[in-house]
Amino acid sequence: MYVRHLQVTDFRSWEQADLAFEPGVSVLVGRNGQGKTNLVEALGYVATLGSHRVATDAPLIRHGAPRAVVRAAVVNEGRELLVELEITAGKANRARINRGPVPRPRDVLGILRTVLFAPEDLALVRGDPGERRRFMDELLTTRSPRFAGVRSDYERVLKQRGALLKSVKAARSADISTLDVWDGHLARHGAELLAGRLDLVADIAPHVAQAYAEVAPESRPARIAYRSSLGDAFPGTHDRDALEESLLVELRRVRSQEVERGVCLVGPHRDDLDLALGDLPAKGYASHGESWSFALALRLGGYELLRAEGAEPVLVLDDVFAELDRGRRRQLAKVAAGAEQVLITAAVAEDVPVELDGVRFEVGHGEVRRV
Repeated sequence: MYVRHLQVTDFRSWEQADLAFEPGVSVLVGRNGQGKTNLVEALGYVATLGSHRVATDAPLIRHGAPRAVVRAAVVNEGRELLVELEITAGKANRARINRGPVPRPRDVLGILRTVLFAPEDLALVRGDPGERRRFMDELLTTRSPRFAGVRSDYERVLKQRGALLKSVKAARSADISTLDVWDGHLARHGAELLAGRLDLVADIAPHVAQAYAEVAPESRPARIAYRSSLGDAFPGTHDRDALEESLLVELRRVRSQEVERGVCLVGPHRDDLDLALGDLPAKGYASHGESWSFALALRLGGYELLRAEGAEPVLVLDDVFAELDRGRRRQLAKVAAGAEQVLITAAVAEDVPVELDGVRFEVGHGEVRRV
């Protein structure tokens, strides 16, 4: 899989940008603030319908413009598809495939798969659980695009059930009969999302352990495990029906606490991915170098998992080499050198390992120029 062409209009700082890519390595070089990351962010948006930098779409639209447009021509196994996304603040976004409209933007998911390394990845180890849930869910959707709908359904039910709990708390009403209905919806959609995450973690764990051992051979072994808000009620299986029943049982058990606090206390939105080095949790105990190694291992694990399943993604390395020591640069370069397509951003060309010397673009003063 590779991106043959990228065009953006009114996306972030870019009024217009047009780039032709090839398989292999492409390096975008330019001083900080010139828009390099904005270009790879646009490709990430095509792949995930989200940004690795902001939680909402509004900042993606150039100041003063009514909308942003991203077009990407993606080649996979000899077949080319053109994906077009129109991002409009406060309105529904629109999508096209080969110039034809599709019912929902998420119908484009799966056409482009990317794995992105960025300085923000350190938050996967040192940040709050939301960062790790996002990592799991984005990789899960990349692996199986149908989970975009599962996540959307779960988040919709979670929002509506949460609003009901808040209204009950505010009114101090004893009428909570409709909670039974919402419990059923939450358990059904939550069990499907939970089962998908559990399968993902089981499959990616050996890849993460291997990647960490290669990036940091002198360190303790790395382990990952899924931590569910079900606690002792977790059924010890990935079976969706068993998970649904356990969610229902736990929701009934904590109902009085939820009503008192006005929040949903059980479900995948409360879960986490436990990261450990040896017998100790990585968060709070890992050094800066170990934390970076673990973040790299998570991304490399995702990349190797997708490759093993026959869906080799485009590898995007956004200004990460400046953050890494020589050993970690060398290991990342080793993996990247074997990828079908690698897109790299760097403030200075010298930050990029010689093994990844490829087509170079200079980015600056609102222009992109191939050199």
